[in-house]
Amino acid sequence: MATSAELQARRVAAVPRGVGNVTQIFAKTAKNAEIWSEDGKRYIDFGAGIAVVNTGHQHPRLVKAVEDQLKSFSHVCFQVTPYENYVSLAERLNAVAPVPGPAKTMLASTGAEAVENAVKVARAFTGRSGIISFAGGFHGRTLMGMALTGKVVPYKKGYGPFPADVYNVEFPNLYHGGSCEQSIKSLKSLFKHTADPSSIAGIIIEPVQGEGGFNIVPKDFMVALRSLCDDHGILLIADEIQTGFARTGKMFAMEHYGVKADVVTMAKGLAGGLPLSAIVGRADVMDASNPGGLGGTYAGNPLACASAHAVLDVIAEEKLCDRANAIGKIIMDRCSALQNNSNLNCIGDVRGLGAMCAVELVKDKASGEPAPELTAALLKSASDRGLILLSCGTYGNVIRFLVPLTASDDLVREGMDVFEAALTDAVAKAA
Repeated sequence: MATSAELQARRVAAVPRGVGNVTQIFAKTAKNAEIWSEDGKRYIDFGAGIAVVNTGHQHPRLVKAVEDQLKSFSHVCFQVTPYENYVSLAERLNAVAPVPGPAKTMLASTGAEAVENAVKVARAFTGRSGIISFAGGFHGRTLMGMALTGKVVPYKKGYGPFPADVYNVEFPNLYHGGSCEQSIKSLKSLFKHTADPSSIAGIIIEPVQGEGGFNIVPKDFMVALRSLCDDHGILLIADEIQTGFARTGKMFAMEHYGVKADVVTMAKGLAGGLPLSAIVGRADVMDASNPGGLGGTYAGNPLACASAHAVLDVIAEEKLCDRANAIGKIIMDRCSALQNNSNLNCIGDVRGLGAMCAVELVKDKASGEPAPELTAALLKSASDRGLILLSCGTYGNVIRFLVPLTASDDLVREGMDVFEAALTDAVAKAA
């Protein structure tokens, strides 16, 4: 049996350094919210494959669904020989997506593909080319995804030029001094000085910025954005790739705002680990593209569709929206207590929606200066202690908690105990 160290050496030799790794833990097996490495060490998984396994690793319902589908066929290409579970999945997503009905769904394989196709359908429907995104947002590593993404390093530097007619405006990041008023002003300034609103096809926004730092869109801003889009005939595109499928305590994060998007992108938690994404939108918007303009060879793979059906069943039957809120409360309560600990003057902000929770680490609460070095030290200490954590944020100083929604309360508390010990250790070593 190869050790993780041996596998890391092989990985360095065989895989480009541009493919980053959070840890050097090589997974051998996983179950629910735990992973065992090739070295035989147990880890509590607070990353969920970046919000993918909301239903936990190896959920028996998903395993059976994929096994059953594999016995029939693994691939025929929907655009050549259609199959039922693609159509029935589209029907189910049309029924639950936060878009005004009637809706239609296109399936793809990755979140970046979903974003690319959302832009395509918005342009096809409106006859306009402009797309607006927000500072700190992340929308993928394809060329259009990078153009929309509001962070240069590591996502954009050295990869340009990027597609034209893409505009980035201020995000209402309340902790960092932003406001809804400033962001609306930024949009209106763009309309006045750079691009007339009649040239804008869509505005894309994450209800909770993922890579940007788990920054939650204020409700007032989302309502104002919806109104602004309506005033100018602009499509509102909600990027729910990381926020969807019960993660925020509702099926989709847009449900927290009382308004609907025209198009929604989905991926990650949709198929519980199999590559599948979806673009769900108003039927008239989705039908604007000509036959052949949308699709992909692997788009809507039948194994992934089978798994997605099982995911939707598990979310409903195991009440994972409720579980997300319960897990989020455990995490938020613990992080708030740590924030108030006078011996730990490093937690600047605690924020979350459902089980999409984060702490922002700073050098001290008075200055609010980001502490990326402390964040890196915390990640290593947690990993050494058997806890997988992920960081994010424009300054690399945010710890994000993405616990599988099937995790028990006891396991979540055990993980938070490890987090507290790792944080205390990292702070002590930084002193």
